[in-house]
Amino acid sequence: MKFPRRKFLTLATSIAVLPAVKSAARAETYPSRPVHWIVSFLAGGANDIVARIIGQYLSDYFGQQFIIENRSGAAGNIGMESALKSAPDGYTIAFVGPNNAISATLYQNLPFDFIRDSAPIAGMMRLTNVMEVHPSVPAKTLAEFIAYAKANPGKINFASPGVGTSPHLSGELLKVMTGINIINVTYRGAAAALTDVIAGRVPVMFDNLPGSIGHIRSGELRPLGVTAAKRVPALPEIPAIAETVPGYEASVWYGIAAPKGTSPEIVEKLNQAVNSALAEQKVQARLAELGGEPMPMTPAGFGKLVIDETDKWAKVIRAADIKAE
Repeated sequence: MKFPRRKFLTLATSIAVLPAVKSAARAETYPSRPVHWIVSFLAGGANDIVARIIGQYLSDYFGQQFIIENRSGAAGNIGMESALKSAPDGYTIAFVGPNNAISATLYQNLPFDFIRDSAPIAGMMRLTNVMEVHPSVPAKTLAEFIAYAKANPGKINFASPGVGTSPHLSGELLKVMTGINIINVTYRGAAAALTDVIAGRVPVMFDNLPGSIGHIRSGELRPLGVTAAKRVPALPEIPAIAETVPGYEASVWYGIAAPKGTSPEIVEKLNQAVNSALAEQKVQARLAELGGEPMPMTPAGFGKLVIDETDKWAKVIRAADIKAE
């Protein structure tokens, strides 16, 4: 049986557009089931706190649950590998932070290339780390701490949630810029590190402000400085480290990515939802309580931020000769 040419062309065209129609239909109905959001650190840390704030909004916005999954280890690389190797269908997304920009240089044999293997979705929040000490530490200011550390080289430990995390690099940057010798002690997450600092077992810590601000306000920890270039509204009385060490700066940022190959329609849908969350006064107020500010961005804008931060921290890692454990 022979098809008339016109009928054949019509049929061929219909078949050709089927994948596009199906893709559009999937995007229109997304999400039709729960979305798993992988946070590569233990529950209770700053990453986890922010993810749960935004995740609750997304659950309400879409009418589908956004399930926070904490998969810690290897400075966040275990969880990120799991996320990036998931199906690119929008049902697994990843929490992104400075550790992902840092790990690109710090780890030579990662089983993934974050920039190559991810699809940027949205920025969420920009904040600062804070340098804090147990009240038993004799230094009341950063200048006093630097003098104290120089008088006790190699005898003072600082806690961090892992080699290559932004709190760790914040401490290493201070070491490079001041010549002090304090020793990094790594933990499996910020919450575990905080527990030991509050107990006085480790005297110093650099932490994302959301995880520590409550302990600072209660007097359990003494802040010596924030790592942002200037003071932050959440703790205006606390000086920036740059006021004592000119040029010091280590901002923290959070965002969301998906596995490469996730459809642009789904990426855009998630981007719009996150930006909608960041425009809500209740969400803004909650982030402000944690010492951060909303960071709405396009997918392309967030992707550029990750590239720029990867270049920045590559220079610091090489200058400090930092090696992964």
